[in-house]
Amino acid sequence: MPATVVIGGQWGDEGKGRIVDLLARDAQVIARYSAGHNAGHTVVNDLGEFRLHLVPAGIFYPDKTCVIGNGCVVHPPTLIEEIDTLRSRGVSVERLAVSDRAHVVMPYHPLLDRLEEERRGANAVGTTGRGVGPAYVDKVARSGVRVADLVEPQALRRRIDFVLPKKNVLIEKLYGQPPLDGDAIFREYAALGRRITPFVTDTSRLALEALDRGEELLLEGAQGSLLDLDSGTYDFVTSSVPSSTAAGAAIGIGIGPRHIRRVVGIYKAYMTRVGNGPMPTEDHGEEGARLRERGHEYGTTTGRPRRCGWFDAVASRYSARLNGVTEVCLTRLDVLDSFPVVRISVAYELDGRRADGFPSTVEALERTTPVFEELPGWQQPTGDLRRYAELPANARRFVERVEELLGVPIMLVSVGPERDQAVRRS
Repeated sequence: MPATVVIGGQWGDEGKGRIVDLLARDAQVIARYSAGHNAGHTVVNDLGEFRLHLVPAGIFYPDKTCVIGNGCVVHPPTLIEEIDTLRSRGVSVERLAVSDRAHVVMPYHPLLDRLEEERRGANAVGTTGRGVGPAYVDKVARSGVRVADLVEPQALRRRIDFVLPKKNVLIEKLYGQPPLDGDAIFREYAALGRRITPFVTDTSRLALEALDRGEELLLEGAQGSLLDLDSGTYDFVTSSVPSSTAAGAAIGIGIGPRHIRRVVGIYKAYMTRVGNGPMPTEDHGEEGARLRERGHEYGTTTGRPRRCGWFDAVASRYSARLNGVTEVCLTRLDVLDSFPVVRISVAYELDGRRADGFPSTVEALERTTPVFEELPGWQQPTGDLRRYAELPANARRFVERVEELLGVPIMLVSVGPERDQAVRRS
């Protein structure tokens, strides 16, 4: 069977976890292929609300295999905490697999992350401070520690002895902080390695063998496409390698691109962003605050309030084309239920001229003014509706206008956080 990729079409927090949880019913293997514990998915089901950072959202189905792929970076304390929490709440983790080729977030990574953000001052990216960016830098610089090293004490000792002296030079000379103790790091991480050893395997082989058996593979993206290192709002982007777009999915799980048949783009019915960087449709006034409160827009990982604004069709169409999206899930439609007027940015004005494309530089994006199209709101609740024909006429008009602007069919509309609060379109 071919694989399905789920990507976020905006700046993250589109509701991917909730949709992956829904789509996982039809898959046998659910895999995370990028990012680390800086990303967060919230899933609400019969067991309650769960906030996941590393474990794939398919973990709630006991017959599914869940994979943390080689494209991820793993923070062992967070992974163990999630495993223990899931077990304590009655969720089986027996079919969880962690790639031996995934890289490890070491104790010096979050320290360097925070120190570099402080050094950048007004130019800070607004990272989560979890050390994910520095871990990917080490991966590219061939100075990383992989999960295969973590579970082999002699290899772990060699890697720490090789890497830490260079890190301590940075910590002491550039940032003026005391050095880290290599022996203490080794003891802590060797113990963590023993805890996760039962889950570690060659996940590329696992995925390929599942495909050979005709099983469905669901590849779960993290973060959003507009944060992609190559295609996003550089330099306010993620450091994740491989790409956070659909193109990175095959690399991040270790399969060939020919296996991918379907790309599901997740788009929120409005826009949000965490951290710094341009966001053309951001609303700094009452409507932005209202979107934030109605949508409970606070970061799963950091708790920071998200920046909110109206749906940006220019940025969203750009990411749909970039990812080769074949179908769209539109989430959080219910958040707009009480607005008398809803808005969609259909174009930008840049330096006095209309621009339909997505600018490549932060400076250009900061000079853009969104061109809004106003649609009448529906001002009635949608959370209990399950058939598309039952949605208010103005809600359907909004969905169909978004679909027209994206150029991709919207196959599912989410009207709430619960697993069954979804309206399918044929």
